[in-house]
Amino acid sequence: MAYDPNNIFARILRGEIPCKKAFEDEFALAFHDINPQAPVHILVIPKGAYVSVDDFAAKASDAEIAGLIRAIGTVAKQAGVSVDGWRLLSNIGTNGHQEVPHLHFHIFGGKKLGHMLPSSGNSLPT
Repeated sequence: MAYDPNNIFARILRGEIPCKKAFEDEFALAFHDINPQAPVHILVIPKGAYVSVDDFAAKASDAEIAGLIRAIGTVAKQAGVSVDGWRLLSNIGTNGHQEVPHLHFHIFGGKKLGHMLPSSGNSLPT
């Protein structure tokens, strides 16, 4: 999947599309999902043009990597999910059902989230 500079998250970063910000610093922007799947559903994105974790790991500076990870932790704490637990999810590529070609992490919390994958006969390869 190639980076599309006109993807929705790039447009949010440029201020062309509004968002409900939860956090922002020089490395990351966090905002509330417009279609929340949990009581807390916040997206955290790097400010750089990266498609996926592997793209980010290969091309981002050490400061960008540390900044994004710190932003994720800060957002979870500020959202009040750190004590009871939360889920961090990033869909990568076609098989991972990535819909926007800009690296992003979903923070889910505020309730018991249940299992990620069904456990009946659909185990991952070992």
